[in-house]
Amino acid sequence: QVQLVESGGGLVQPGGSLRLSCAASSSIFRVYNMGWYRQAPGKQRELVAAITSGGSTNYADSVKGRFTISRDNAKNTVYLQMNSLKPEDTAVYYCNAARTIISYWGQGTKVTVSS
Repeated sequence: QVQLVESGGGLVQPGGSLRLSCAASSSIFRVYNMGWYRQAPGKQRELVAAITSGGSTNYADSVKGRFTISRDNAKNTVYLQMNSLKPEDTAVYYCNAARTIISYWGQGTKVTVSS
């Protein structure tokens, strides 16, 4: 069982930055592929960024060049650095850990981009 706890959400003005963190309880964090998803009101949950256990990354087209995903296996933590935030980035952001058919989700952290 892996428990995921997100933090770092909040209210930010357009053009601002936030860094989300997701701390995992498992000491075998390093073998999991990690992802950040988001869900805006009335919309489906969508993948924002992912990083494999080997460190390969991929991003949704809407965030390429603005968001960066990274992981620190020593701290069992994955990060999402979000720059140049836009109102359309407003959503609840969820952390996901996946390995084969196993998948775990955090409780989510809310990000609001508004002036």
